[in-house]
Amino acid sequence: MSKSRKANEFRWKNNLPSLPSLHVSIVAEEEMSQDGRILSESQLTSRNWCHMVGLPNGCHIVPAHLLDLRPDSDVDKATQNPPPITSSEKNIWFYWSTGYETMHNCTKRTVRSWYRRFTKQGWTIRVVNRAPGSPSNVENFLDTQDPTIFPQESIDGTIGGEFGPQYTSDFVRFPLLIKYGGFYADVGVMQIGDLDRLWNETIGNTDSRFEVVSHNRGGVDGRSLTNYFMGSGRENRFFQRCHELFLAVWNKNGGRVSTKGMHTSPLLKRVPLMRHHSEISLKQQEELTDYHTHEQVMSIVMGLVDAESDWDGPKYVAEKIYGIEEAEYFDLINEMTGYDGETAFKLMSLQLPERVDFENDDQRLAREIVGACLQKSFALKLAHGMVVKIAGETLGSLWRANEGSDDVPGTYSHWLRYGMIYWNQSELSPALKFRIIAPTKFGTLLREN
Repeated sequence: MSKSRKANEFRWKNNLPSLPSLHVSIVAEEEMSQDGRILSESQLTSRNWCHMVGLPNGCHIVPAHLLDLRPDSDVDKATQNPPPITSSEKNIWFYWSTGYETMHNCTKRTVRSWYRRFTKQGWTIRVVNRAPGSPSNVENFLDTQDPTIFPQESIDGTIGGEFGPQYTSDFVRFPLLIKYGGFYADVGVMQIGDLDRLWNETIGNTDSRFEVVSHNRGGVDGRSLTNYFMGSGRENRFFQRCHELFLAVWNKNGGRVSTKGMHTSPLLKRVPLMRHHSEISLKQQEELTDYHTHEQVMSIVMGLVDAESDWDGPKYVAEKIYGIEEAEYFDLINEMTGYDGETAFKLMSLQLPERVDFENDDQRLAREIVGACLQKSFALKLAHGMVVKIAGETLGSLWRANEGSDDVPGTYSHWLRYGMIYWNQSELSPALKFRIIAPTKFGTLLREN
């Protein structure tokens, strides 16, 4: 099956609006005239292609007063020197162990997009780290010597292995949300949908029933939340239990320096091994499951009924979790390219044609992918780490390896990044209609049998 036909079938299956061959939307001149002085390193080389391809259906232009349009250097300085914590829960948390200034340039561009889109709406962006002397060091936000938050190996600085920084980040995600509230996102998350509106209609709304926002795998019957995008208010009881269980699994048998072998823990035996969209071996499934132990504990808590602590996980999921389907609203670019990172990289690197009716098949597919993502994806997750080790190169890993390739003016990747900042979706990604299903575990959280 051709790549174009595969994209068309995916669009029909998921009820995506048709992308016309020539859809022209006139963008306000005052909006278009700002590009060069705002985004100096990725300014548009021509207005023509933006007029030619147009504003995707279901999107609207973000008013200029809602965007932070300062130069990159100003945004970087503000990101590295965040304001003091306040009573507001409108916090957006990232983690990079050695500090923002050491991040890949493509990742900095992603964080800048968050900053430009949301700080004018009251959000504070923080990229926490473990860099000595940094104002964003985790120790300025959490007690890094507290054994109820961090394992002894973290306190002693002995966590290591191939993915040591990722393991360390797992210990700060739940505690930051529990203590301060807001959203936690991996630095590889490219935000597209209206995060502020989602907050205001769920967690930030006292009349809303929702207490947690995340993406979920497996549809309405799946109980597999992602840890690379999570949101809650302070003192969330779901995340409190998740962190307690994660610490217990880590500390079992005297503690560990990595998650290797954690899939064998009796505390996790009720959740299946994680799989990937490509064919992987049993050993690779075990490695992937170990790497995602942090997500496995959430599945356990979702299925737990503990009468002693008055916890009913299946009921909590059905009533309190705003779960957005991962494949359709977060993984769309991978779905449309068959999870082939090299194909996605090639398509996003193509130059836009001078006219839409001059485009070839690959350019047409690239246009359909970017248009679909801007129309429908709440965000895009660029995979790195264990996924690359098991399944091969991803769009994210190739962007990192090819400096500047994620934002070459006049390419489809540049169009995508442009739309992430200047355009917004008119509708929120819907929540899965979770129902109460049978528990997977009865008894206390840390009970093995």
